[in-house]
Amino acid sequence: MDQAVQHVAGEAKNAVEIVVHVSEDLGEEQRNLVVSALEKTDGIIGAEFCLLRNHLVLTKYNREIYSSHDVLKSFNSLNLKAKLIGPI
Repeated sequence: MDQAVQHVAGEAKNAVEIVVHVSEDLGEEQRNLVVSALEKTDGIIGAEFCLLRNHLVLTKYNREIYSSHDVLKSFNSLNLKAKLIGPI
């Protein structure tokens, strides 16, 4: 997965990185809209789709504000079916 993931920009002392699987087959424009919407969410520091596996999203969040369950809710609020794969 190293070749597929670039680290999400933005560092926080309480940051946690997780990988989320998105079931929908999204085009590049849709993926960009998802990233933009997630990054506007308070508690999510950054999000980036994996380059070679574009159904996987590296998501960085502040664990003092958000939980992994909250991150999944953010994906669901965008009408996406998402599952937590695990931490980085």
